[in-house]
Amino acid sequence: MTPPQLQWETQRAFLAVLRTGSLSGAARLLGIAQATARRRIEALEQSVGVSLFIRTPAGLLPTEMAKDLISHVEAMAMAANAFNRAASADAALASGTVRLTSGQLLGVEVLPPMLRAVRREHPQLAIELSVSNRLHALAQQEADVAVRIRRPTEASVVARKVGELRVGLYAAPELLAQEGGLATASELSRYPLIGPDRNLDDLEFLREQGFDCAPERALIRTDDHLAQLAALRAGLGIGVCPEQVAQRYGLVRVLPGQVGFAVEVWIAMHQDRRRVQRIGLVFDALGTAMSEFLAA
Repeated sequence: MTPPQLQWETQRAFLAVLRTGSLSGAARLLGIAQATARRRIEALEQSVGVSLFIRTPAGLLPTEMAKDLISHVEAMAMAANAFNRAASADAALASGTVRLTSGQLLGVEVLPPMLRAVRREHPQLAIELSVSNRLHALAQQEADVAVRIRRPTEASVVARKVGELRVGLYAAPELLAQEGGLATASELSRYPLIGPDRNLDDLEFLREQGFDCAPERALIRTDDHLAQLAALRAGLGIGVCPEQVAQRYGLVRVLPGQVGFAVEVWIAMHQDRRRVQRIGLVFDALGTAMSEFLAA
């Protein structure tokens, strides 16, 4: 039996419904009419011979068959996006699209001003910024340039260490003024602590660095580093923060002799992308900007 010939447009509609949970949401995401989205889903279901979604009051829920297809359609979407980026401009021109990936803290707190400077110098560049703690595979060109807090190990990747985040214990000045001074580690028990929630690796690492913020001790718990920073800024407790970020918000370093460690920051790209001018330009510009920021 000849397998069905599937069209990418129908699979794009399938992925859009998965991401939004409705035909109307998929239509908005794709910039098409809702009726068109419905026809594409119906055509895909007819091609594969099974229903892909269950209609409920809460929206469209994927069937077991649909769940089995998610990884495949996401891989196709990444390949299509990589194709579009590669075809978006001449390799010798500083124009087109560059996909950049970074962890949440750096992607939100550090990179945007640097990207503004890059865009000011090269207004024809378009930047896709993927902010996620998931490591995008540069070898499969899920991203063109990556900023990571650990050294990339892929053989086909060019990496440059741009510096280190200097991490210590910090608190908002309002909290310290309210609770009084903090001179010794034993006095930490008087303060609310901010720490990870269910990320056992982070909990163990911080314990090794001298900051025991186990759930029974931490009153504010979240695995999201941006949420931890927001809690620090709001004066909810004492927690870890990079010095370079803490300075921006006027946070106060506490117990520098007890907790202090460095986190390496790397910028990386696939070696085959070095010949593409726009990608090399972003790699070099961000590498320089990150080095200056981390050294400050």
